[in-house]
Amino acid sequence: MSNLLITEGNERIKGFFLSLDKLSSALEHIFSCRKTTLDGESFYTDEELSKKLKISRRSLQDYRNEGRIPYIKLGGKILYRSSDIEKLLEDGYRDKFR
Repeated sequence: MSNLLITEGNERIKGFFLSLDKLSSALEHIFSCRKTTLDGESFYTDEELSKKLKISRRSLQDYRNEGRIPYIKLGGKILYRSSDIEKLLEDGYRDKFR
């Protein structure tokens, strides 16, 4: 066994710290995207839901106006319960047509 001094210039040490930096960045991204909950229920904004469903915000407004999608209006801000959206999608699911 040799007595080599491992310093910060060592390639293995550089690789280790690079991996730690990547992990740290990934964790920061995950926590910044995490949605807060209220009594276990999470909510979507107009912008978040339109991206998730891949529809325009105008379409969401039409769905609200037609009563097709449940929502909460809180001080001029529109929120959608995630459980309501999941139920709406499940109710609209159709098996393939034969």
